Amino acid sequence: MPRVKVPRKSTSVDMTAMCDVAFLLLTFFILTATSRQPDPLDIKTPSSTVQFKVPDKDLAILSIGKGKVFMEIIGQDVKKLTLQKMATLYGTSFTEEEAKRFGVISSFGVPFGNLKQFINLNGDDRAKFEEKLNGIPTDSTTNGELYRWIEQSRRATAELHNTEMRVSIKGDSKEEYPTIRKIVDVLQKQQVNKFSLITTAE
Repeated sequence: MPRVKVPRKSTSVDMTAMCDVAFLLLTFFILTATSRQPDPLDIKTPSSTVQFKVPDKDLAILSIGKGKVFMEIIGQDVKKLTLQKMATLYGTSFTEEEAKRFGVISSFGVPFGNLKQFINLNGDDRAKFEEKLNGIPTDSTTNGELYRWIEQSRRATAELHNTEMRVSIKGDSKEEYPTIRKIVDVLQKQQVNKFSLITTAE
């Protein structure tokens, strides 16, 4: 008796559900992602052959260019606590909304007296506002603003993460030595003798 042949049919998979999920995920990531804010200083870092990965937490980056100093504190929680500590030192206060806005600002370079005004501006206006000012004052005394920003951010990192904050310096290759020297003096006054210099790979 001949064997009955079962007709072969091509398998058909309904991809509608998978496409829906893919587009939902794509929409979610687009809506929740924060765009990278442009650097306030156009810095061309010097080249180097040494490769060392900059840590992505417990870090402060001091950017130097055109005689100005900007500071970036990594981590919203550390930023907010540092702001709170600085406000206590200077006898002022910031609202919860201002602290939240400061937490998402990548870097800042204004005197503390202008900080509240700076925080309440939008992104484009902040850049224009910073251009008019001379960055964070770099007086190397213990009452100097840069000294206090570094000191309070180190304390905030130690309190929140129970670790030592690392400091990196990102300087323009054409920046003059006296400006860099001021930053190093501020760090050495706090016994921070180990810090990184951010460069581009050769």
